[in-house]
Amino acid sequence: MNNSIVSRLDAQNWPFSLEWLPKPAYMVGGAVRDAILGRSREYLDLDFIIADDAVKVARAIAQHYQAGFVLLDAERNIARVVFPHATADFAQQEGDSLFTDLHRRDFTINAIAYNPHTQEIIDPLQGYADIATGLLRMISPANLQDDPLRLMRAYRQASQLGFTIEPSTQATIRTLAANISQVAAERVRVEIGYLLANSQGTPWLISAWEDGLLTHFFKSAKRENLLKLTAVDQAAYLISENWLKLGEELQNYVRDTVKTTWLGIAKLACLVHQNPEIAETELQEITYSRVEIRAVITALRLFPQFKRMDLSLREQYCLFQDVGVVFTSTTTLALADDILIEAESGDNPLSVYTPLINRYLNPDDLVAHPSRLVNGEEVIIALNIPASPLVGKILSEIAVAQAEGKVSTVEEAIEFAKQFVDG
Repeated sequence: MNNSIVSRLDAQNWPFSLEWLPKPAYMVGGAVRDAILGRSREYLDLDFIIADDAVKVARAIAQHYQAGFVLLDAERNIARVVFPHATADFAQQEGDSLFTDLHRRDFTINAIAYNPHTQEIIDPLQGYADIATGLLRMISPANLQDDPLRLMRAYRQASQLGFTIEPSTQATIRTLAANISQVAAERVRVEIGYLLANSQGTPWLISAWEDGLLTHFFKSAKRENLLKLTAVDQAAYLISENWLKLGEELQNYVRDTVKTTWLGIAKLACLVHQNPEIAETELQEITYSRVEIRAVITALRLFPQFKRMDLSLREQYCLFQDVGVVFTSTTTLALADDILIEAESGDNPLSVYTPLINRYLNPDDLVAHPSRLVNGEEVIIALNIPASPLVGKILSEIAVAQAEGKVSTVEEAIEFAKQFVDG
């Protein structure tokens, strides 16, 4: 075995000392696979199997290093220790030997163990050979059936690693696809999220749909919906090439606590029903958050307006107010729609969106980023009117007039507002 692989797995790279691990103990799973592939991560994600007292070992390490401790599964004796730049999971060995444990895993590439005490690689299922050929091969159909999330995980891992799924494994997944409905939507949503995040995930998302894994969750999706995912990737590329800031925004998470990107929002809008009300129900069933659902619905509702070239200044102002932070996703979705429609026309679809994008990127643009001359309280006092929806309407009219160059001072704004008060 390559010395560089062993050096990447060496305990000196861990957030805790090897002396805390009993004998025997083994590192397994993604960390071993990635070491063989030469993939490095800033954030370490380590998995260990221990013959006995796995939770006790984890708790002792957490206490010594003042790290976080999470009991993941009391019945199966699995615990997690959370360090500032790493997590380490400790699981009780399944079965009466390491070999039994490895034979219960999902794919051969994830069933390779490393003994840190002897620096030995243990590979009873020839996972190393499958890594060398870039092949994702199941260990057995029963293992996939035992945890149907593994069916979806195959497509996510193939995408992330640049692998292909071995034909008999993919055939088995198709046979077992209906079992995915047994899995909690939250768990499936995490796997889908990885595939939505970049263009490498798109062909695998399409493949997962073709193999029957997504129909339970995205009931309205048809082949044309899936084709639009590729158009979204093309649109995102065009936008990034022409406006770097927008490209960066597409890769940002909707929120720090919501791990869906703005690109992912545009893609989700392709997978759901195009009627926003029906789409909202679908997304609720898959347990997306309110902020994600609101973003998808906004993009679906407004992207047709983005395609109009005859928007008045007032209409542009209202559009920016409505779309808010979903601007980049909505632009991408609209451009993707044009890419599909105009694929054979040779036209430059970007020209339609350039004026709106330039406004969005200019912080001083009063249509996209209005700066209020007056606030609601000042309007109420100056015009001697009660608080009511009329105040909001007046403020909007002042903002439009400011964008049109009709008013530029507080005095002019108040004078302009008088026309909206009866008498």
